[in-house]
Amino acid sequence: MNVKRSKKAIFVLLAMLFITTTVLTACTKSDAGKSASGGGGAEEGEQITLRLTLWGSPSEVEVNKKAVANFEAENPNVKVDMQFIPTDYDTKLTTMIAGNDEPDVAMMESATIAYPLAEEGKFLNLKPFLDKDPELNLDSLVPNITYSTEVGNIIGIAPGPETYALFYNEDAFKDAGLPMPPSKANEAWTWDEFVEVAKQLTLDNQGRNATDPNFDPKNIKQYGVNIGTAWGQYSNFIYSNGGDFISADGKTFGLNQPEAVEALQMLADLVNVHHVAPSPVQSKNIPATNVALQTRKVAMVVDGQWHSSALANSNVNFNVGVLPVMKEPVSTVVAAMFSVFASTEHPEESWELVKALIDPESSIDMLQDGIWMPSLKTWYTDEALISRWTDNLKSRPSGYRDAVIDVMLNYSHQTPTGYVKNFNKIMDIVTPALDKVWLGQQTAQEAMDSIAEKAQAQVKGRRDIE
Repeated sequence: MNVKRSKKAIFVLLAMLFITTTVLTACTKSDAGKSASGGGGAEEGEQITLRLTLWGSPSEVEVNKKAVANFEAENPNVKVDMQFIPTDYDTKLTTMIAGNDEPDVAMMESATIAYPLAEEGKFLNLKPFLDKDPELNLDSLVPNITYSTEVGNIIGIAPGPETYALFYNEDAFKDAGLPMPPSKANEAWTWDEFVEVAKQLTLDNQGRNATDPNFDPKNIKQYGVNIGTAWGQYSNFIYSNGGDFISADGKTFGLNQPEAVEALQMLADLVNVHHVAPSPVQSKNIPATNVALQTRKVAMVVDGQWHSSALANSNVNFNVGVLPVMKEPVSTVVAAMFSVFASTEHPEESWELVKALIDPESSIDMLQDGIWMPSLKTWYTDEALISRWTDNLKSRPSGYRDAVIDVMLNYSHQTPTGYVKNFNKIMDIVTPALDKVWLGQQTAQEAMDSIAEKAQAQVKGRRDIE
């Protein structure tokens, strides 16, 4: 027997056993680290770094810095590398992903690359974390601020949800001798009541309102209302009228159906029949919401509640009312989200970071300034917490609690980007057709019927049904 060869064989076998054990241990640790059930936290005393990517205004970045600082103070073994990407966020993040350089946690926008990435399996399912977390669960979040690829697979949670409301210049109402818009949902104007008020607030260059037989619709100095033509604005009224972008079973294009068509036509009639709202062409000369109300270019504006901040810093006597109702009170919720990449080696710590980022305590400055709303339900129901972000603040006028807080809690609707699959491709077909409606060149029925077949070809179903 060759002793030298036997010793060599034993050495090789031992080396192979060591390598195999090491690889299996590493794989087990890696698999645990990427478990969607939340396993794989850092070992005690282990120093780790989490990478966070996000965009936002300077004030939003400061809020997130504060949240990160709070998180690091409570988790001294974790350092957060916060990467602020102010421009071309989607492109730069996509490049990072293509280079296998994914962050642990990222701010995402549901209308752009979030869902394509989710369909590639790029994000952890956050529902198991919510199910077992002792501090945060689905019931503790306000409605319609989670995003899912399918029922039970949550890919993101909003840090600062937003909803829509009716902003108005109180002085315009006083000058017209009109009562202020209602703020409570159960007292909301009907659509016809809203139109009549808008007529009385629309003035030509001779000071005549739109109810006057001599009113000149070609020379308007103050429009009664500006709603805009973006899907975020008109979605509120489609939902209010019982319509949707897609059928309940997810099989059929919805915007050519009676409820949606009626809502779209009534919006277009504000421009082309009643002459109380600017057309898309005229809107180019209408400034931002805060300036438009301050300069009396318009008396009312349907827009996101985040405009409270700019209005509070403007020299305008503004307030906020509930949206007019077609059939039922509804307001669409829109928001970015924070998602955890499936490639993270530290899912537990990433989850804790997400919790810190959506914690209203960290964003209290943004809440008081009027830009964000809280993501936790208790901040809408606990009087002491509500007071912290609403009382004695110019950004939160007298109508705010009813018109915005109550509506968010009780009458909100998820953004269509969150449940309509292939939403962007459908809207690439819809938007040019609707331009003809806003300009009065076609009826809503004609326009939606003309593109129904092409839009139907892009219908891929809903994410909110089994």
